[in-house]
Amino acid sequence: MKIGSIGYNYSHDASFVMDRPNGIGCFLLLLIKEPSVFEINGEHFNVSKNSFVIFTPQTPCLYKAAGKTYCDDWIFFDCDERDYELFKRLGITLNTIIHLGDLTELSKIIHILAYEHYSAEPLHDEIERKYIDILFLRLSQCIKTKSSGCSEALVKKNYRFTQLRNLMYTAPESIPDVSEMAAQLNMSRSAFQHLYKKIFGTSVINDVINGRLNKAKRLLSSTNLTIKEIAEKCGYSNEYNFMRQFKSRLSMTPTEYRKML
Repeated sequence: MKIGSIGYNYSHDASFVMDRPNGIGCFLLLLIKEPSVFEINGEHFNVSKNSFVIFTPQTPCLYKAAGKTYCDDWIFFDCDERDYELFKRLGITLNTIIHLGDLTELSKIIHILAYEHYSAEPLHDEIERKYIDILFLRLSQCIKTKSSGCSEALVKKNYRFTQLRNLMYTAPESIPDVSEMAAQLNMSRSAFQHLYKKIFGTSVINDVINGRLNKAKRLLSSTNLTIKEIAEKCGYSNEYNFMRQFKSRLSMTPTEYRKML
């Protein structure tokens, strides 16, 4: 898969029309951000915002604004047979408009892709390829989430869970106790724990411990901080709880771990 050109958050007035009766000549991915009118293979569609479509090269298509403005993100790209297999495996249907409900994450990825595509920085080609993979994996995830019947409210809640989990592994010292986490999400403690495990396949307590110990291992290997200082930086109330949990999980004390490095 090779990007030819890419655009992020392009906006046009009501006179905008893209008309390609013989197809575009390459693949085109659109993230549609305003109500629009589309024709695909002669069939008319009124398209709501927060939709997407991928056109194949020879597909006749036309699209334009339904109101005062048309806005989209777009990628012109080329594919080979392996990419067709990828689309099939990921459940991405071509030449079909699909409403997703929220394009925020996908649009952020395209924003990054646009920067990397036009960058002259070292390794930008490799970084671009990785983000292309992420884009289509995330697109597949969005399609499957939508088709599973999840409400937009649940999608947003899942996103907040993901943010919370990321914080556990990047700044475990800032994570409150389980009851407070549940309260921040307007949930009971039991409902919060149940949904957390359903989303991530592990308990919230297990992730809190893993996040703390992962940071502890980094500090043990890269700093001269005392055990007490490391315990504090990892969210433990005292070094004894830290040492007990560390040895329980790693079968050695923090001091033994540091000496081993």
